Amino acid sequence: MVKTIDTQTLIEHIKQALEDKKAENVVALDLTGVSDSLDYFVIATGTSQPHLQALERAVREKLQEDEGIRANKVEGPSPRWILLDYGPVLVHLMSAEAREYYDLEGFWADAKRL
Repeated sequence: MVKTIDTQTLIEHIKQALEDKKAENVVALDLTGVSDSLDYFVIATGTSQPHLQALERAVREKLQEDEGIRANKVEGPSPRWILLDYGPVLVHLMSAEAREYYDLEGFWADAKRL
C-alpha cells in the first residue's frame, strides 16, 4: 500500500464503495479476537459475474482515488468469488451461492460484527 490510513477508515471506504454499487448483505467482521493471523474481513454479495466485477472496480477505484491505496493482491476474478487484499482487511466479493456454500460468517461466528 502506498499510503497508510487507520483500519476503521479503510473499512468504511470499502463498505461505502460496495453500497454505492448496490452490493447485497455487506458485513464487516473483526477477527482480531478469534484469529492469530487475520484481522478483518469485509464480505459482500454480487448478483452476477458482471456485478462482482463492478464491485471490485468500485472498491479499487475508490481507495485509489480517495486515499492513494492499491490492493496488495487480487485473487480472481472468477464467476463466484473475488478476493482483494488490503493488508489488515480482506475483501470477499462473492456470488450468493458461493457465500452460502463457504459460509465465512458461520465459520467465524465468534468474530465481532462491525
